[in-house]
Amino acid sequence: MGSNPASPTNRATPASIELAGVLPFHEPSNDERIHAVKRRFMQVDVFSEHPYKGNPLGVVLDGQSLSDEQMRDYSRWSNLSEVTFVLPPEDDQADYRFRIFSGETEFPFAGHPTLGTAHAWLASGGTPREHGKIHAQCTAGVVPVKFEASHYSFVSPPLQRTGEFDDERREAVREILGVVQEQILATQWVDNGPGWSAVLLDSADTVLGLQPDASKHRQKWKIGVVGALPEGEAASFEIRAFNFNHGALREDPVTGSLNAGVAQWLVDNGRASLPFSNRQGSVMGHRGIVDFNSLGDQLWTGGSVTSLIEGGIEL
Repeated sequence: MGSNPASPTNRATPASIELAGVLPFHEPSNDERIHAVKRRFMQVDVFSEHPYKGNPLGVVLDGQSLSDEQMRDYSRWSNLSEVTFVLPPEDDQADYRFRIFSGETEFPFAGHPTLGTAHAWLASGGTPREHGKIHAQCTAGVVPVKFEASHYSFVSPPLQRTGEFDDERREAVREILGVVQEQILATQWVDNGPGWSAVLLDSADTVLGLQPDASKHRQKWKIGVVGALPEGEAASFEIRAFNFNHGALREDPVTGSLNAGVAQWLVDNGRASLPFSNRQGSVMGHRGIVDFNSLGDQLWTGGSVTSLIEGGIEL
């Protein structure tokens, strides 16, 4: 009589399964189980004056002693676009250090985690050295963050990659977005850490009507699309942020890093004048507003932040 493949002696264990694209199974150690610590935690809403209409961020305010894998475990489990962990600074100029995770990936910089973490740090009793300004250290460096009441703004790190798309990428992105060449006014790499590239389309209506499909281009893509809104609107541009992972799409509700890179591109090329703002999240039922101002020769990217959940998390 043949063996039963579903019997306990024949059933595959998670540690024995190795499938393409599946992360290795992490079995918590006894130390991780026994020494889980209840840590201060906040969940905040970034880039909207309307609660639950921005981009949520989970902030672990006591990140010391956590391993990289523990940080990734929480990030994957949370199903949030990003989470952060607050740590003591390593730079003498910084008020604190923070790490940013999106699933298994750690970002050197990202916009809404920068502002959301600053708000959570202040709300939990943090005191900056400089009145009205925080110096927040991330992997990309020390980022200045200004704040007044519930409004926060940052100066993003320098762009890591710029320049127009080559012909091959431009055509692939056109196919993914489902537009014709005449609807693409310009393209540009706007990567200040997370890897964004951007496409300027002929109108906000075109942006809002997109139904992108990367099934024929099954790799990782981070594509921002922007289109001018009609005169008289509160914002100047409509923006959407598409994350593709081997064909699967995740749209970001409101994206600080993309907006900052796009704003710098639009200003540098004379397509926008400071101050102005972008609208994001409309298709998803969100009401995100990202605003841009200058101070000296610096571009500041900002928006509102609201505390929504406060308590503890065991990690």
